[in-house]
Amino acid sequence: MMPMHMQMIASPISATVDFAAAGVNHGFLRLPYSRDDAAWGSIMTPITVVNNGDGPTALLTGANHGDEYEGPIALFDLASRIKAQDVTGRIIIVPAMNYPAFGAQTRTSPIDRGNLNRSFPGRPDGTVTQKIADYFQRVLLPMSDVVLDFHSGGKTLDFLPYCAAHILPDKRQEEQSFDLVRAFGAPWSVKMLEIDAIGMYDTAAEDMGKIFVTTELGGGGTATAHTAGIAKRGVENLLIAAGVLKGEVKQQPTQWLDMPDDTCFTFAEDGGLIEFLADLGDTVEKGQPVARIFNVTRCGIKPVTVHANRSGLVMARHFPGIVKPGDCVAVVGVMIEG
Repeated sequence: MMPMHMQMIASPISATVDFAAAGVNHGFLRLPYSRDDAAWGSIMTPITVVNNGDGPTALLTGANHGDEYEGPIALFDLASRIKAQDVTGRIIIVPAMNYPAFGAQTRTSPIDRGNLNRSFPGRPDGTVTQKIADYFQRVLLPMSDVVLDFHSGGKTLDFLPYCAAHILPDKRQEEQSFDLVRAFGAPWSVKMLEIDAIGMYDTAAEDMGKIFVTTELGGGGTATAHTAGIAKRGVENLLIAAGVLKGEVKQQPTQWLDMPDDTCFTFAEDGGLIEFLADLGDTVEKGQPVARIFNVTRCGIKPVTVHANRSGLVMARHFPGIVKPGDCVAVVGVMIEG
């Protein structure tokens, strides 16, 4: 809960769109930002708001981390072609919510090194990243019913393309979230476990009782035709299932995975050159070697073997060829019935 004195400070961010105006409206979230090359400069985050009649509000976001591209592709595309007559209710589209990071092609902000997805509830008088988080916390999330936040692996992880929601104390909220995961129709669907949920956008939305859905669609700091296609089809399916967009859900086969506990994660205890012994989609047994790490400071040193902590399917892996101690090497999920 934000302290009372913080709640009394207005957000410095202003919208150039009217959230209540009918039709399709394109504009910006303007955050004043004084810098060396613009004393009275601003960060201009693109936003589209579509209003047509009564119905739920869907908030769609991408580039929470700036080096993840399937979300921005799907959302800039949707914003360029959506028609108000196809909408029942309201859609708020922010293709690149951490716009400074998106512009720099980095996970965190180049301005303050802030990780937006660990900055909630934010501060209206804090850093640039905290100000962005505060605006979503106090303005955009409260007016929303359904939230879809696109993620992928960025430059440091690679994932089986999946849509996900969290196990929640409120089982009705949980069921509605998983219904939308199912409608999204990614090749994989996940009951997701976070290793660090404090300060997350996900947590902020769920604590407000919102229906929250997220994705991990590939990685490596790029998007493929396959993963971008999953994102573009999935966002429309979700909006239709949520009752915000007219049409019929294009059903797609999906395999469900569960992340029951922290044994799903395998971390490096040594740094060096990584050789994977299991690929994405491979089935592994508990204790099976999944990677070897070579000490690259000299020749002749035997590599350190990294083992799976549980049996299951490799659903994520470290992406660059060099790892550091503490890096996540692999994630193993358990196949379940949806």
